[in-house]
Amino acid sequence: MKISLIIASFLLFPVFLAAQDQREGDVKIIQDPAIDLLVKKHIRVNETREGIPGYRIQIFFDSGANSKNKAKTVCDDFRRRYSETGVYLHFISPNYKVRVGDFRTRLDAFRFLQEIQVHYPSAYVVADQIKLPNID
Repeated sequence: MKISLIIASFLLFPVFLAAQDQREGDVKIIQDPAIDLLVKKHIRVNETREGIPGYRIQIFFDSGANSKNKAKTVCDDFRRRYSETGVYLHFISPNYKVRVGDFRTRLDAFRFLQEIQVHYPSAYVVADQIKLPNID
């Protein structure tokens, strides 16, 4: 008797599961209106950002006479050697900085740093806002 009850329950169990999958209904989300305001504010802030947090490699830093020309020379030299990597010249008074690359992780930046350290021995990794990667 027990065996037939167990077999019957195993045979009917899939029917109960299928019955649950066929139900339809409405879902009502109840939440504080402040959450909608927060989401909208987050979207506005992200639209004004020029990039995302990431890493670059700083290969030049100088101030004083002729530092702008030196920075441009370093930029041109880097573009010639590594044409597929972005080069960024920044002026924050009174310093000129040349930073390269758009790396999402510190590890990616360190890998590239090892590659370029032959030509730029004083280069180092810095946290920076990077360009959004292209989605192909």
